[in-house]
Amino acid sequence: MTDDEQITALFDRMSAAWTAGDARAYGECFTADCDYVSYDGNRAQGREPVVASHDKLFRGVLHGSALVGRIESIRHLGEGVALVHSTGSVLTAWRKTLPKRRLTRNTIVAVRDADGWRFTAIHNGRIRPVTPPEPDSLPARMARGLVHVSQRLGLGRAAAQPGTVNSTASPQYVRRS
Repeated sequence: MTDDEQITALFDRMSAAWTAGDARAYGECFTADCDYVSYDGNRAQGREPVVASHDKLFRGVLHGSALVGRIESIRHLGEGVALVHSTGSVLTAWRKTLPKRRLTRNTIVAVRDADGWRFTAIHNGRIRPVTPPEPDSLPARMARGLVHVSQRLGLGRAAAQPGTVNSTASPQYVRRS
């Protein structure tokens, strides 16, 4: 089989493991040190946390569900590394069709080692396109007005002089374990 066929087979094996409710088989589709970001932004690091969380889901709220999806593209970034884009959704046991608002786009990094291809990183995000408002629209004019008022009142990041960076108001990012 070609690399693309092997990656597609891995994707299909991952979907089949989910549908069978087999968290261990699902986890085997990932490297031991994988990064897994679910649709809600939760991040699991390593195969065992992925197995544990999916076991809980498969025995609980996602019991009897199916993972339905397809690969949109595979791009090889180097020898033994591929970027995979796919779409998919979870079909719960009590539904016959997929709800449109549950469709997810996945960005997956696949790597090949001595045992073949596995996924080493996956990021899931709901497909909910948002069209940015035009610059002359009411929401855009209101946003500019709020910036102007914030500057005049000395509030937030806008309190800095126009055209300068207020380093004391920069967002502080905290790493969560």
